[in-house]
Amino acid sequence: GSGYYAAESHTNEVYVEEAPPEPALDYRRVPQWCATLNIYRGEATCYSPQGGSYRSSLGTRCELSCARGYRLVGPSAVQCLPSRHWSGMAYCRQIRCHVLPAVLRGSYVCSAGVQMDSRCDYTCLPGYQLEGDRSRICLEDGRWSGSEPICVDLEPPKIQCPDSRERIAEPGKLTATVYWDPPRVKDSADGIIKRVMLRGPEPGSEFPEGEHVIRYTAHDQAYNRASCKFTVRVQVRRCPILKPPQNGYLSCTSDGNNYGATCEYLCEGGYERQGTSLRVCQSTQQWTGSQPHCAPMQINTAVSSAASLLDQFHEKRRLLIISAPDPSNRYYKMQISMLQQAACGLDLRHVTTIELVGQPPREVGRIREHQLSLGIIEELRQFLHLTRSHFNAVLLDKDAIDRERYISPVSPDELFLFIDTYLLSKREAAQRAERGDPCE
Repeated sequence: GSGYYAAESHTNEVYVEEAPPEPALDYRRVPQWCATLNIYRGEATCYSPQGGSYRSSLGTRCELSCARGYRLVGPSAVQCLPSRHWSGMAYCRQIRCHVLPAVLRGSYVCSAGVQMDSRCDYTCLPGYQLEGDRSRICLEDGRWSGSEPICVDLEPPKIQCPDSRERIAEPGKLTATVYWDPPRVKDSADGIIKRVMLRGPEPGSEFPEGEHVIRYTAHDQAYNRASCKFTVRVQVRRCPILKPPQNGYLSCTSDGNNYGATCEYLCEGGYERQGTSLRVCQSTQQWTGSQPHCAPMQINTAVSSAASLLDQFHEKRRLLIISAPDPSNRYYKMQISMLQQAACGLDLRHVTTIELVGQPPREVGRIREHQLSLGIIEELRQFLHLTRSHFNAVLLDKDAIDRERYISPVSPDELFLFIDTYLLSKREAAQRAERGDPCE
């Protein structure tokens, strides 16, 4: 508002004078500020603000790395500081895995010990098999690949049985005594056999005719098992089967037709053997002698005593002795009539009838068509206490023992029931059961 143009006015101003800068080092012009980086088994890759020729100048940054098989210990990158030191220290340590533990019943071999990339191959002792990884490799992280394997006994033991054998049965027997050595057993692993079991008869046993399988089973400590078997064959030498003679039978030892068996020929009651009595089966499988036959029994009434007469029937025939005062006796005729009609049943049961009829001196004694002397008749009456005054009968067994008496005629059914119940031997009963009653 004074009328003066401000641009042309002159004023006095005060300025603060700045201090001149202190002298300072130009770090950019010093090519080597920090010590040169040298990493054993490693490498430093540096980047300098000044370019590639200034690898350790101020501000240079280096990235550190290690060669394969080594691990960096320390910072992975360092920087050159104004203090002329790097910002950190690092070094390369060799990568190593821990020592592998020993393998029970096995071993391992490594290509480079416990260094990285080392390969360890496992093997087992003979008889054992490896279960798990067969090899392991030391990895970059210091650990082994896979897992620890084990050696296990998976192989069964080796067992060898004796050879099969054949034996001939001993004379007169159907068996043979057979011996053998124990089987040979071996375990391919630790050599220890836990047990050996036998399935079948023991050595030295009696083996019957035929083929027998003997088995052995062996177990090792790992419960692996192996089996073997062999056969024992027993042969019985046999002769042709003998046929019993007509009206007779055979009594044989052992099995009847085996080597050493003896067969005796016996005749039914009322028949006598003619020919050899014994035949033996030989090792040639042939019988000794020839077959006899059974002929009807010859009754000799011209003997000196009743005892001699009865001896002819001993163990052969039963006797039914009938006494009557005279041939016209009613009971006598009734009895004879019934016995004539039952002739088959009497012969089947080995019964011979003796008749004592009449009074002296015309008394008659007969066995079928054979006549007895008066002296024999008298002895029989006294021995058996038979009276002449009335009808009576007595039944004698095959040992001439008085077993039953009758004072009236006995029916064939009643007589046969008594004999079948009380007088039959075991052999006769068995034959009766086998053959039945041929008289029916």
